[in-house]
Parts: sequence; C-alpha cells; structure tokens
Amino acid sequence: MNLYRDEGVVLRTHKLGEADRIVVFMTAGRGKVRAVAKGVRKTKSRFGGRLEPPLHVSLLLYQGRDLSIVNQAETIDHYRSIREGLDRMTDALALVEAVDQVAQEGEPNAALYRMLTGALRTLSESAERPPLLVAAFYWKLLALEGVSPILDQCARCGAGAAVGGEEPTDLVSFDLVEGGALCREHRRGSAVEPGALALVRRILGGQLGPVLAESPSPHAAAVSALATSALESHLERRLRTVHLLGRG
Repeated sequence: MNLYRDEGVVLRTHKLGEADRIVVFMTAGRGKVRAVAKGVRKTKSRFGGRLEPPLHVSLLLYQGRDLSIVNQAETIDHYRSIREGLDRMTDALALVEAVDQVAQEGEPNAALYRMLTGALRTLSESAERPPLLVAAFYWKLLALEGVSPILDQCARCGAGAAVGGEEPTDLVSFDLVEGGALCREHRRGSAVEPGALALVRRILGGQLGPVLAESPSPHAAAVSALATSALESHLERRLRTVHLLGRG
C-alpha cells in the first residue's frame, strides 16, 4: 500500500494549476515532505484552512511517483494565539522558513521536528511573546547541524579561556567561518559584547527555559542579529522572514 499516516507542521505552500497547491511539511516520521493538496484553493475545499503555515496537522498521504498526495488532514494544533498576532506570526514564519532550509526531503529528523513543534508551542502558550525565541531556535539549530560555535575562548588561538569559573575575557568579535568568538588580535566578522556572548552560552548550555522566561535582555537585539547572520552564513543564503519586519 502506498498510503501512509504521519503528522507534520506546514512550512510553506505554493499554487499548482487552477485549484491545487503543493504543501511542504516537516513531518515526524519522514522529514520534509512535499505533497499535492487537490482542490484546496476552491471555496468548498474539504481541507478548509488546515493546510497553511504554521499549522500542526495529522495526515493521511498517498505516496506518488514524485510527490505525495494529501488524502486527509486533521488539525492537531491551530496555534490560535500565533495566528491572531502579527509579531508572533512573523516569529512562527521565521521558524518554519529556517526548518525548510535545513531539512532534507525524505530524510527523517526527529530532533528537528521536536524542536520546531516545541518552539511553536512555547510561542503559542507564552503569556508574553518571548523576544529571544527565534534567536534561540537558530542557535539550537546550528548546534543540531553540528556547527555549534566556540564561545568560551578564541576560536582561532584559544586565548581568553575562562579561569576558575569566571567568564571568558578579551573576546570581542564573532565569525562563524572562523568557528565562533575571536580575541582582539584575531577579530573579524561582527563585533560582540561579553554580555551577548554570555547570553548565547546560556542558550546553548541548558538554560534556554530561564532565558526565554526572563525580561528582555539589553543584549537581546545583538544576540538576535548574531543568530541570524550565523545561520545565514551556514545556509549561504538570506533568511527572508526575519528581515521582513527588521528582525534580523
């Protein structure tokens, strides 16, 4: 049988013919999947509004030669608070765009799927929009991709390493091509303050929950801009959504 069930997050859609759409999902079991939703652009479509980013849906699909075909789609989570707020919706679209660029079609990536659904749930359920959620997601995504930056000493020469539990010193810039933070002698890339590096270390060091729950840090904008540039460097392309409203 070519029918299979899965669940996934809608990453993006685009038109196909007069009434259909191609829908790109990040699924739990099969990684990124492209599927045709037939008749979805008709007023009386049986799918209604269930196949729009960033909805979380349960799917019954038919595996075709090139693309899957959506037979059924039932909503798992509408993420209503996301869809009702421009800032949260922009954040959600920034998340799904990054996943769309990183995920490989037909290659299962359960960790990435869990990261995405967890981030969307946090964004949806938080009383206040977490200002560092997208940046934190980008840093975690880089770590998942195996390019977690060196932040506790100079990536070039090893200078500035922490001593006796103190914060690293004399790290003044960041460049992902070099591998992370750089000392004054080898500085290149983006200038960075110690407080911003400390915040990134907390995000990657198991303190993500407390960071997202705290009041906005004075270093939040720098950490966000750094995360965007680091991920764009890794992808070798510009991320459209974060720049749409000046988030990058």
